[in-house]
Amino acid sequence: MKVLVAVDLQNDFINGALGTAEAAAILPHAERRIREFEGRVFFTRDTHGADYPDTREGKMLPIPHCIKGTEGWELAPCLLPPVGEVIDKPTFGSTLLGERLLALHETEPIESITLIGLCTDICVISNALLLRAYLPEVPIYVDAACCAGVTPESHRTALCAMRGCQIIIENEPEG
Repeated sequence: MKVLVAVDLQNDFINGALGTAEAAAILPHAERRIREFEGRVFFTRDTHGADYPDTREGKMLPIPHCIKGTEGWELAPCLLPPVGEVIDKPTFGSTLLGERLLALHETEPIESITLIGLCTDICVISNALLLRAYLPEVPIYVDAACCAGVTPESHRTALCAMRGCQIIIENEPEG
């Protein structure tokens, strides 16, 4: 079985509080990849509460975003209804996702895991490395054409770092 993990394709990262033109630009590619994927699809959703300003992340990034129940927290409208399981996560990487895929792998071996989504340099890289730790023998891919970082430079830096950790980068532009 193949697994696709769509990381944090939420309104606040596309056109909301932390949105970027690069995130909006990859959305059609991500939607197509999700809709055409032959295997199991999982979505992660960055999830914060009203106490966000008092959290460590809130102090480091004082821009409230993905507050549970808000429009910014929702998956992009083009992805609704989701075609897979949705996992809410309170921080960058999801141990629940790792545990869920490990349990799945024990009942039905996972051939590969592909990650797409936002932001390459924060949550995509965190989940890719976390999944590498949970499932060290399963090939992990990141589709660069379906990811965007906080900046184009940090996107490229994250792809380079993941490549160094034996994550296979697909559809990376030349140069």
